[in-house]
Amino acid sequence: MIMSEYTQAELARVSKVVDRPAIRLYAEITDDFNPIHVDPEFAATTPMRGIIAHGMLSLNLVWQSLRATYGSQAQDGAKLDVRFTRPVRENDTVSARGRLRDGANGIYDIAIENQHGEPVISGTLTLAV
Repeated sequence: MIMSEYTQAELARVSKVVDRPAIRLYAEITDDFNPIHVDPEFAATTPMRGIIAHGMLSLNLVWQSLRATYGSQAQDGAKLDVRFTRPVRENDTVSARGRLRDGANGIYDIAIENQHGEPVISGTLTLAV
């Protein structure tokens, strides 16, 4: 696929409920058992005041959105530049969206938002030529 074909105005919206089983499964897959993610008693004593999800669990939705819009080949050489802006809490529903930047083929302004419409991750997705 050549860059001129990356012209969809918006990426497919993808959502996920980030419940305790999803967080636990992600911890098992990545071998990241940081207690802020998996231990409710510990997490309650931190400044987060409860369990938060792994950041990459939510960020993965961008790749799912890209794949749903253009297919898996669009991931080859794609680059993300993101900022984590708010923690994702247990039982949040997060949704990925992306909007093609005006005049910039293959460059999307992306966001992952929680169920309240608050951004939890924001940044740019640049697709390869």
